[in-house]
Amino acid sequence: MTIYNADIADIFNEKRYKIAEVAPYVESLMDYLKTVCGVKSVAVAGGYRRSRETVGDLDILVVAGNDTAVMERFAAYDDVVDVLAKGTTRSSVVLRCGLQVNLRLVAAESLGAALQYFTGSQAHNIAIRQMGGQHGLKINEYGVFKFEERVAGDSEASVYQAIGLSWIPPELRENRGEIEAAQAGSLPQLIEPADLKGDLHAHTDWSDGGNTLEEMVQSARDYGLNYLAITEHSDRLKIAGGLESSRLLAQIDEIDRLNQELADITLLKGIEVEILQNGSLDMSDEVLGRLDLVIGSIHSYFGLPIDKQTGRILRAMDHKYFSILAHPINRLIDERPPIEVEMLKVIQKAKDRGCYIELNSNPRRLDLYDTYCRIAKDEGVLVAIDSDAHSVDGFNHLRYGVGQARRGWLEKDDVINTRPLGELRKLLSQTMG
Repeated sequence: MTIYNADIADIFNEKRYKIAEVAPYVESLMDYLKTVCGVKSVAVAGGYRRSRETVGDLDILVVAGNDTAVMERFAAYDDVVDVLAKGTTRSSVVLRCGLQVNLRLVAAESLGAALQYFTGSQAHNIAIRQMGGQHGLKINEYGVFKFEERVAGDSEASVYQAIGLSWIPPELRENRGEIEAAQAGSLPQLIEPADLKGDLHAHTDWSDGGNTLEEMVQSARDYGLNYLAITEHSDRLKIAGGLESSRLLAQIDEIDRLNQELADITLLKGIEVEILQNGSLDMSDEVLGRLDLVIGSIHSYFGLPIDKQTGRILRAMDHKYFSILAHPINRLIDERPPIEVEMLKVIQKAKDRGCYIELNSNPRRLDLYDTYCRIAKDEGVLVAIDSDAHSVDGFNHLRYGVGQARRGWLEKDDVINTRPLGELRKLLSQTMG
C-alpha cells in the first residue's frame, strides 16, 4: 500500500519551501512587525501554521490601529526585494529567498474568524462553512453572522463553538475526520514538544557527525533531553564514516565512561545499522547484542520493486536485534522520491514483532508521512520522534517532527521517547533478543 501526502503533489505544481527554510523568515518578520507602532497582535496562518512539510507562501494577520504605518513598514522590510501590491488592508511582497508573503490588517473582532479562514485547509473550511449553513449561519473571514448580526469571530474558539464544535488544532484541519471527532468529543490531545524526554537517533564525529560526543551531550542537555542514543552508521556506509565492529566496541566503552560522569542525562548505546539488499544487518550479532538499541535503515538499492523492497525490510525487522526502523520511506523532500514499500505490512510487522517505527524530524525527510503516523497509531505501534542530529544544532529539528506527528494525530502515549528512561529501557530491551 502506497499513500502519498498532498504535499508531495504540491511540489510539482509550484515553487514550495521546506518548513525549516521558511521558519527563520517567519520568526524574524513577525518580530519586526510587532515593533511597529500601533500593532496589537501578529499571527501567522496558512500551511505554515498547519505544520505542512512545505509551503508555497506565507499569510500573516495583523491587528492594529487605523493610523498604523504597518503596511509601509512591511513594504520597507530589509529582506523585501519586490512589492507586488500595497494597500491599506492588504499587501504582498517577495522576500530575497523568493518566498511571497501576504499581510492582512484585520479588526480585533474579526481576528478569530480571519485566523480560522486563512489557516485552512480549503477542504476543512468548506466543510465548516457548510455546517454553518446548516445552523443558519454565514461564516467568512470577517466573522460568523446570523443574517446581518455578527454572533462570533473574535476568537477561533468562538467560530467553532457557533456550530457546536470544540476548537480544532490547526495541524488537524485537513478534513480527514477531525470535524467528526470534534462532534463526538474525541479529538486527540496532541503531543507537545515538551513531551519528548529523549532522542533515539544521533551521530557524532565518530562517523559523519560534526561534533564530539561531549558536545552532542551538552546540546541535548541544553535542549532539555534526559537521554540521548548515539547511533553511528555501520561499516557498509563508508561514505558516512561507518564504524567497523572494533570502532563501535571502542565507542561503547567511551559511552560507558561518560555515563559515569554524567548526572542529568544518560547516553544510550546504539547503531544505525545498514539493512542490506537481502534484508540482513551489517553487523554481527555478537556486537549488536551489547547495545541498548539497534536502528535499521536503508541507504542503498532504493529502486527495488515494491515486493522485494517490502520483503527486504520485513526480513530485517525479524532479526532478533532490531529496535526501530529509521526513516522508513527514505524520501528527501523535493530531492529524492520515496521508495516503493507496502507500509501497512511494515507497520503491522512492527506490531507483531514488538519493535518501533521512526518519524525522522530532519526537515529534508520528515519521514513518516502524517498519514502513516495515523496508521501506526491505529495499529498500536509506537513511533520514535528522532532528530537524526549530525551536529549540535540538529536537535532543533525535533520541533518539525512534533509538527508532523501532530498532523498524524499522535498523542504523547503514541510516542516511545516520551517515556521516562526506566520505562524506555524496558520497551527497548524487549526488542533486543
